[in-house]
Amino acid sequence: MDIDNESLLTIRKLQQAEVTESEIYRRIARFVKKESEKKVLMRIADEEDGHAHIWHKYTNVNMQPEKKKVRHYALLARVFGYTFAIKLMENGERGAQKAYESLSDKVPEARRILNDEISHENELIAMLDEERLKYVGSMVLGLSDALVELTGTLAGLTFALQDTRLVALSGLITGVSATLSMASSEYLSAKSEGRSDAFKSCSYTGIAYCITVALMVLPYLLLPSANYALALIIMLAIVVAEIALFSYYLSVARDQSFKNRFREMAGISLGVAVLAFVIGLAAKHFLGVDI
Repeated sequence: MDIDNESLLTIRKLQQAEVTESEIYRRIARFVKKESEKKVLMRIADEEDGHAHIWHKYTNVNMQPEKKKVRHYALLARVFGYTFAIKLMENGERGAQKAYESLSDKVPEARRILNDEISHENELIAMLDEERLKYVGSMVLGLSDALVELTGTLAGLTFALQDTRLVALSGLITGVSATLSMASSEYLSAKSEGRSDAFKSCSYTGIAYCITVALMVLPYLLLPSANYALALIIMLAIVVAEIALFSYYLSVARDQSFKNRFREMAGISLGVAVLAFVIGLAAKHFLGVDI
């Protein structure tokens, strides 16, 4: 069957994608501990290889995986979890599905490969049971509580104290105490429910809270004492960035709406910050405190 140049170019791109994605699945499968998931990932990798061989019949070109892309997704899988990395890659394949459909009239195998790709996505969603995703609720609890509580605290203290060092000291004391309190509460809550993973659950909560506290206090530690207003602005920017990153993570790993999650968390955190800022100014004025 004669293939026009435009279709041949599309086939070359699809072949390259299949070769690369096959290697990504294999690379991720190496460090997946659950044997059942490892087997599914390897089977899908083999099927991707099979698709690449089909396209090879049309291109007669032997292709190697894109090393940069393989390293990128392997790193994402190790840092953020393989569920996030794989779903992010699968989301990128939606554009490729249009290419398969455009070839279906000219290349008989295109429709079958497209059906395989769709079944891959459904199978992945069904089989992924990564441990860290089980504790996303604990991470959300730690992150959201730290953002709401400490954003308000730091905003209020900034104009009440007007000194970055004093705000940083107060923020660290408050943050460390709140981290221990929140982790302890999560532990006791999990224990009362009879869960055997109480310590692991409270660890995820505490770590999320601690990291959030450190990032939010950092501007006050780095800037001179008189630059409290700039420290507040940077702190709020960090809060928005943290909310955006975590919302994006959930939107990919849990198939949640990025916009809804971001608006909700940002609205609450920044709203509390504005309220605390007003309270801080009022307290400084009415109590006559001048530091």
